[in-house]
Amino acid sequence: MNERHEEIASALPADLDALPRLGGFRLRGVEMTRLETFIDAAFAFAITMLVIAAQQIPDDIETLLAAFKNVPAFVASVIVLGIFWRGHWLWSRRYGLEDGVSIFISWAMIVTILIYMYPLKEIFSSMWFLLSSGRVGHTLGAHSESQVRAVFAVFAIGFTAIALEVVLLNLRAWQLRGPLRLNAREKLITLYEVTGWSIPVGVGIVSLFLALTLPPAQIAWSGWVYFSMIILVPLHSAYRRRKSEAAVAKAMARQAVRGEK
Repeated sequence: MNERHEEIASALPADLDALPRLGGFRLRGVEMTRLETFIDAAFAFAITMLVIAAQQIPDDIETLLAAFKNVPAFVASVIVLGIFWRGHWLWSRRYGLEDGVSIFISWAMIVTILIYMYPLKEIFSSMWFLLSSGRVGHTLGAHSESQVRAVFAVFAIGFTAIALEVVLLNLRAWQLRGPLRLNAREKLITLYEVTGWSIPVGVGIVSLFLALTLPPAQIAWSGWVYFSMIILVPLHSAYRRRKSEAAVAKAMARQAVRGEK
């Protein structure tokens, strides 16, 4: 065990089983770190910019009603940012890491989020405009083919990058499973987090490929492909539950055999 690993191990309490648990995972990061506080501030700033970036507070009824057309895109954008925020929050609570690699990945996430919020609202605005036949949201407008491709490509790159950063954070925790003293269940959960967050990474890569290769008339499929996660994520969760139940049953059977001996 190197010096850094020893520092991480020394910061943990002697009795890890006394720690509070979330989903059976012992929470090593109950107290908020400065890193987590800064991440929260970045997410809050991004959400604020989604509200005020397009226009100022309406000062007449016509402007107010026009502003409400942005509400669906704002809500959808906040939901997406909230999913990524929860991924980092859960990682912080479970592992409480604040080493150099974790800090670097988290700072990369901050940069990505603050760039990603611009195409995020634009894409959702155009999606709601299409679904509502122009009642809410805004169209992308009359742009050249290369500009439309660029918007979808930037969105895909940002989406993929943030999901990949969550994957890397969980891989870092897996790398430090020894100093963190992860038990068998916690190791399994960590691996499932890696595979689970790999789904949006893969979908983002597919979206980027479609954005760069589809003909103009079909470029919208670069956006619709994200809805495949409505199926893929629950399938992964069901697989995860089944494997976890099998692992628990196996452990109980092993204990029963030992008890008989």
